[in-house]
Amino acid sequence: MLPDRKMYALLTRPQNKSGLEPLPVVIVGNGPSGICLSYLLSGYTPYFKRDSLHPHPILQKKLEEARDISILDQDLEYLSEGLEGRSHSPVALLFDTLQRPDTDFGGTAESVLTWWHETGRAIPHVVLGRNAPGGAWHSIEGSMVTLSRGEWMGLPDLPFKDWLKQKKRGLRNNRATAEDIAQYYQHYVVKKGLQKNFRCSTVVTSVRKVSADSISNHTQEDQKQNSDDSLWNFNEKSTEVFQVDGFFKTIKGGKEPFSIYAENVVLATGTYDSPTWLGIKGENLSYVHHQLSALEEAVKNNSIGIMSDPVLIVGAGLTAADAILFAHHCNIPVIHVFRRKVSDPGLIFNQLPKMLYPEYHKVHQMMKEQSAPCAGPYECYVSLPEHHVLSFGKDKKCIFQDKNGHQKVYKISMALVLTGSNPNLSFLPNNGIDLAVNSSQPVNPKRNPIDVDPFTYESTQEKGLYALGPLAGDNFVRFVQGGALAVASSLLKKANKNPP
Repeated sequence: MLPDRKMYALLTRPQNKSGLEPLPVVIVGNGPSGICLSYLLSGYTPYFKRDSLHPHPILQKKLEEARDISILDQDLEYLSEGLEGRSHSPVALLFDTLQRPDTDFGGTAESVLTWWHETGRAIPHVVLGRNAPGGAWHSIEGSMVTLSRGEWMGLPDLPFKDWLKQKKRGLRNNRATAEDIAQYYQHYVVKKGLQKNFRCSTVVTSVRKVSADSISNHTQEDQKQNSDDSLWNFNEKSTEVFQVDGFFKTIKGGKEPFSIYAENVVLATGTYDSPTWLGIKGENLSYVHHQLSALEEAVKNNSIGIMSDPVLIVGAGLTAADAILFAHHCNIPVIHVFRRKVSDPGLIFNQLPKMLYPEYHKVHQMMKEQSAPCAGPYECYVSLPEHHVLSFGKDKKCIFQDKNGHQKVYKISMALVLTGSNPNLSFLPNNGIDLAVNSSQPVNPKRNPIDVDPFTYESTQEKGLYALGPLAGDNFVRFVQGGALAVASSLLKKANKNPP
């Protein structure tokens, strides 16, 4: 998906030339967070729908107090006060309950929002992403079913279920496939007319602050026209701006460098980029992998099968469970190693309703009933709870150790280390560590996200830099949208586009 002529001229400017006023906003990452923010920055504005009744009486009263004022222009802290739910972010809970008022109680109440396209409030921006719109959803095996209910995967003002009905397909056990989700996000960008803001096949290599004095006062006509169209006005001339460097991947496999300047940068890159390594001897051997796709590829190529040595699967999350289910379906023997007890309340399986997630419940059952000492009911599967891998050998023998220090050796055909993933923030100074809640540790979506203001999502350490989605601790699509609402509200205030 190519940008329009003006945006293309902006992005393909050679790195060593200046002479452009900075863009108001550059969004790095084109997954659900980036798409939702682009929608809000394109002038789409949410209002409380007249005659709507929200099941939360206090929130209903607050919404009635300012019926004619956009949600973007209201006090998000005031509106979200007292809300409770499955997210730690008050704004995420607010936007979610406005769109899906009683979904956590199994209800199907309609959104209490109505959307107006106010083009005069649009803020010029560009969304940079490696893949097509939808981000990492295009990298996930298409038949995989989402953990979240299908309707929770939808973006504002285009319910996922409605789109699925047009495709003459339904949800399986209220959940959707990764392929459907990826297609829906691409469709959303086209349906809402956001294509001109997206530049795909783009890799960002550096984001850093530079002096605004280094940018010439001269403004190229292309960008001037682009700014005039949307009535963007700078309140203050910043002394520093962001320089965003990177390259386009061309159709012929080449790389075209670019360099652009921005008043504000939004990080929305997710966490799918860098699988977590164990950091042990032999982990870089060719039979040790860190993505589920390696197992799928091996089965496809007939390099492993029923008669193979077992596949080792390390980890006790949902990706590890997906690998076990896939191997089980193909009758491939599995050794499953994980550090926790099966009964540990922190295990994701102990938090999922059995009725909604029967396949994951089956994996949990296997983990409990098929530990090594006993011959359980599940053939070709061995569970080793409270174990960890010590090393991988060149002869495909790996050494495990249990909680008591006893060691075991197994011969395997391949290993899948599926213990999570971390964001790749190598394009930021010091890999973004200085921006984290604990600035002595790497950014981690669950344990150490980027430290942001909860009502603007602006970094507490770097003004003008925002973080969305998993980078800010929001790990589900239904909740990343509240972050986009907070960012859009903040940027509109900076642009002085909020009505008095």
